[in-house]
Amino acid sequence: MSEDLLNSATMKGAGIMLVDLTQYLWILWLALVVIFIVIEVLTLEFTFLMIAAGTLIGGLGTNLLGGPWWLQIALAATISGLLIFTLRPVLLMNLEKGADPAKSNIDALYDLGGRVTGAFVDGVGEVKLDNGETWTARIHDRSPESTISLGIRVSVTAIEGATAVVVPATTSTPVPDPLSESDAATAAPGTTPPKVRTTKPRTTKPRATNPSPRKEKK
Repeated sequence: MSEDLLNSATMKGAGIMLVDLTQYLWILWLALVVIFIVIEVLTLEFTFLMIAAGTLIGGLGTNLLGGPWWLQIALAATISGLLIFTLRPVLLMNLEKGADPAKSNIDALYDLGGRVTGAFVDGVGEVKLDNGETWTARIHDRSPESTISLGIRVSVTAIEGATAVVVPATTSTPVPDPLSESDAATAAPGTTPPKVRTTKPRTTKPRATNPSPRKEKK
């Protein structure tokens, strides 16, 4: 009999503790909203913003209306998922439309011109790009020139870490891009890479005009 009374008292105590915890569940929801907003500020991809909105509406809102804890969790998860798959793509699309189309950072250096300011030794030298930056430069492996003199114009074909890969701006030999080089390296043995077609300038010669024969007088 005493054991039954002890078990029932323990169960009542656990039930009272559970009730007390659910009374302060709104603090947990509010803390989660703040955490998700902070993470969104650091990532800026609208994912945690949608989760914060779902937590605020489904979790904290249902708690303030007196809904049970399981309903709060279910609504918070459902609303967050709906916002991620419906509202987030629209926000990302509008953000991309308003973005600056101009290239920035490393992408802006490709195909940028410059001038040699440091003599090339073993294919490595120094160039000053048209944007005012001075870079350590390396001559492209496929470039027909093994060295480039001071003051010669160059073009940037790639960026390798802190080194700009350049070719003389006046070269007429096509330099393959990194994708074509990797494709050629992985090609099956026995196959020949496609040839680069070069179009020769057409020279127009004046056609010889044959004088029309004169009609004989009768």
